Amino acid sequence: MGIFKRLKEDMDVVFEQDPAARTYTEVFLTYSGLHAVWSHRIAHGLYKRRLFFLARVVSQLSRFFTGIEIHPGAKIGRRFFIDHGMGVVIGETCEIGDNVTVFQGVTLGGTGKEKGKRHPTVKDNALISTGAKVLGSITIGESSKVGGGSVVLHDVPDHSTVVGIPGRVVVQNGKKVRRDLDHHKIPDPVADRCAQLQKEIDMLKVEIEKIKEGEQHGDNHL
Repeated sequence: MGIFKRLKEDMDVVFEQDPAARTYTEVFLTYSGLHAVWSHRIAHGLYKRRLFFLARVVSQLSRFFTGIEIHPGAKIGRRFFIDHGMGVVIGETCEIGDNVTVFQGVTLGGTGKEKGKRHPTVKDNALISTGAKVLGSITIGESSKVGGGSVVLHDVPDHSTVVGIPGRVVVQNGKKVRRDLDHHKIPDPVADRCAQLQKEIDMLKVEIEKIKEGEQHGDNHL
């Protein structure tokens, strides 16, 4: 595909995904997600030629102007759409398929200092919503969706919906895996620990009262 057809294809995706888009001129000049994708293609081309320093310079300039950080090593397919985009981070070994959409604040990152493939693979037609964190060398299946604010640490099957912290599959192949979607009810380990401590304190109070009663009975016998 020629460069101008590819650029037009990228802009057509914006019109398909964003009802606020009005004209090609507006999209071409003002859509930071589009600019980030175009800059990444340049950076990735330099990266494949082992011009790592120049590749990072291009990616950092793009980050400065767009607020979107894409490592030059990331592999991104066609028709990739970043909606709004501020705060999006895509790691070095990420692999993103075709027709993928991500929203602002999404992180496709690693979980530590492991070597090799350490970032996610996102298959075709996936959607990752606002603020979601997808971490580690895991796979987001084809046509799957990650809910806003979710933290995903394990593979997601094809045609699934994941929500919550940690992320769990709630819909797969159009069927609910669980009855509820109460992903706002996030476990609170601090509250759980406080409740456990309060229970232990109550038990100790009961034991102390028993000891006191025993001592009083002993005094009465004397």
